Amino acid sequence: MVDLSVNIGGGLTLKNPIMTASGTYGYGEEFADFIDLSRLGGIIVKGTTLQPRQGNPYPRMVETPSGMLNAVGLQNKGVDYFVKHIYPRICDIDTALVVNVSGADVSDYVGVCERLSDFDKIAAVEINISCPNVKQGGMSWGTTTAGAAAVTEACRKAWNRTMIVKLTPNVTDVTQIARAAQDAGADAVSLVNTFLGMAIDVERRRPYLSTITGGLSGAAIRPIAVRMVWQVAQAVTIPVIGLGGIMNGRDVVEFLLAGAKAVQIGTANFIDPQVTIKAIDYLHDYMARRSLNTLSELTMLS
Repeated sequence: MVDLSVNIGGGLTLKNPIMTASGTYGYGEEFADFIDLSRLGGIIVKGTTLQPRQGNPYPRMVETPSGMLNAVGLQNKGVDYFVKHIYPRICDIDTALVVNVSGADVSDYVGVCERLSDFDKIAAVEINISCPNVKQGGMSWGTTTAGAAAVTEACRKAWNRTMIVKLTPNVTDVTQIARAAQDAGADAVSLVNTFLGMAIDVERRRPYLSTITGGLSGAAIRPIAVRMVWQVAQAVTIPVIGLGGIMNGRDVVEFLLAGAKAVQIGTANFIDPQVTIKAIDYLHDYMARRSLNTLSELTMLS
């Protein structure tokens, strides 16, 4: 018997380590026609802010030979709309429901956490201090230890269930930011968010994106993400959730071997809406072939 369950901190146990990455899976319900959502370890819904956000002007997505650039800019209808209209539709999905929280300042983050705290089907929040596509907040909080600690500490006071802090790769030493989040009360950290990139239309001689730069995701970033997850897993004692360029089950195993307790699959959902289920099946078969019964036995050999 293979047991894929895993605890990701704050007392939250997932039925398996496969989650969906915020911004790539809507609210989960959009994929209900393609897979059994209850098989997922967790669904992380799209970024939610205190007030509605229109996002950045179009064009805000472009495909590159090595991945996808996006500059959506956290478009959403705000936390009040979420709890009134979205939450009732998804709260009974039999999986861990996680809300990705963002804001322009600390009070915005706290306001969203406070608003969500009354809804017990929300298993966790993911504090996003890593979005590169907004002018205020987002990544600006995650590039310094002081900023990461300030947001984490404030949200910890407003949220008493599992709290994940999502880290940016656009820093010199991600382990310092991870330790600051841990010391400020994070139950887990997730990494990496997208890498800041740029693409230019040489015929028009203009950037493809309205914002000029955007966040690069996709298979190209995976080796860098694996390296950062490995570094952080050695630097903190809280669970690490790995993401960045996971395209299949093999990639999931790579992140787990690097020290991640769980993973998030993002861009691959756009290519294959069943990729998460295929990854779960791959992981189960991989462990069974090696007579590994629990995820704690899945470790990198020296």
